[in-house]
Amino acid sequence: MKYLTILFLVLLIACSPNQKETQTTPLTKIKLITTKGEIVLQLYNETPLHRDNFIKIVNDGVLDSLLFHRVIENFMIQGGDTNSKTAQPGDTLGNGDLPYNVPAEITSKLFHKKGVLAAARGGHPGRVSSSTQFYIVQGKVFNDSLLNQAETRINGWLAEYHIIHDSAYRADLDSLLIAFENEDWRTINRINSRFYELAKDYEDYEKYQIPKEHREVYETIGGTPHLDQNYTVFGEVVSGLAVIDSIAAVATNPLNRPLEDVRILNATIVKE
Repeated sequence: MKYLTILFLVLLIACSPNQKETQTTPLTKIKLITTKGEIVLQLYNETPLHRDNFIKIVNDGVLDSLLFHRVIENFMIQGGDTNSKTAQPGDTLGNGDLPYNVPAEITSKLFHKKGVLAAARGGHPGRVSSSTQFYIVQGKVFNDSLLNQAETRINGWLAEYHIIHDSAYRADLDSLLIAFENEDWRTINRINSRFYELAKDYEDYEKYQIPKEHREVYETIGGTPHLDQNYTVFGEVVSGLAVIDSIAAVATNPLNRPLEDVRILNATIVKE
């Protein structure tokens, strides 16, 4: 089962690496050769579960021939749907991956500046990541007013997360976890809708403020700040930002799938 696998991974591997390991482990680079050009990614040691999982799926050839199936200009490009390898024009994509998830590794240090690599995920209350689906941020430049709006949005999601895990609502959380296990989407939507309403007045958590140094990056380089503290960031582009911009600019259908396929031809570990 998907979530038993998550628990097994958590027990085997510590989610928070020690400082010595983070500083001494060499950084891994991944090369994506796409139909729009070459992208080189560098994986962060601060997120070892995501780093190691990405290395594994690259080595196993999982990403080869997959599409960037969801593209939104000034936001991000998303790939890794395992169903996209053989998808026909017009097929709806977004649900394909391997039968496990990766535990969340969300830290305050890592944020959604332009060019970062992050893990896509569904609505599971543990904020667990897809095993294969990822996105690369294009984003845009933000001013103070827009950053304040993003901060409000971040705290709205954090309120939902914290109220779901409040001991007063443990029975609801248990029901929600069972519903995810059974893929009972009606129950999932009903419980999530209830938590969404309750979260509007929930105050029992530490509100997030976008750090000054992050604001400076968002005001110059750009990114997608409203995703901070809700998705795991685990790497960044070190070569090929122009390719990201090129992919983000393609024409798409109403579901944000490119009208002309943009494909990952090959993904490999860079040998240095």
